[in-house]
Amino acid sequence: MDRVAVFIDGSNFYNKLKDVGIRHTPKFDYRGLAEWLAHGRTLTYCGYYIGVVRAKPGDAKAEAMKNQQVNLFNNLQSKRQLITVQQGYIMENHGVYHEKGVDVKIAVDMLTGAYEGNYDTAILLSSDTDLIPVIQKVRVLGKAVEYIGFAHRPSFGLQKHVTLSRLLIRTELEPFAL
Repeated sequence: MDRVAVFIDGSNFYNKLKDVGIRHTPKFDYRGLAEWLAHGRTLTYCGYYIGVVRAKPGDAKAEAMKNQQVNLFNNLQSKRQLITVQQGYIMENHGVYHEKGVDVKIAVDMLTGAYEGNYDTAILLSSDTDLIPVIQKVRVLGKAVEYIGFAHRPSFGLQKHVTLSRLLIRTELEPFAL
């Protein structure tokens, strides 16, 4: 039986869901989606990778975002979901915020899992082309990599390097939006 590991780029996934009008992401059924994408294969790992919001005192918007993220983490780590949360950080540079460390954590976990034989197929929910080198290396190691993107904004760069690509549409995602 094929063993599958699912790697979700949280910020990327959140923004793509928002683009298609799905906004209830703190309560989204990520485990259900991962199992659906696994198509009956054994799910050995499901990780959600995201930069952590840190609120400055008195910043109401940041506090609200932080509270939403806490709700998201509680959902992901609940007994119903059992998702591993891997945290990067968010850095501010002249009023512009950048997520840092997330792609590296995805890459390290994909490579480690491939080297240690923890999965046969990596399912990647990200459209970040910075992950192409890790995809190439995981494939050299004999593992399959499936890219899961969104039909309205696919990553043609990633599609060129994976074993299989699948583009989701809103109606496929709606059953997981609780």
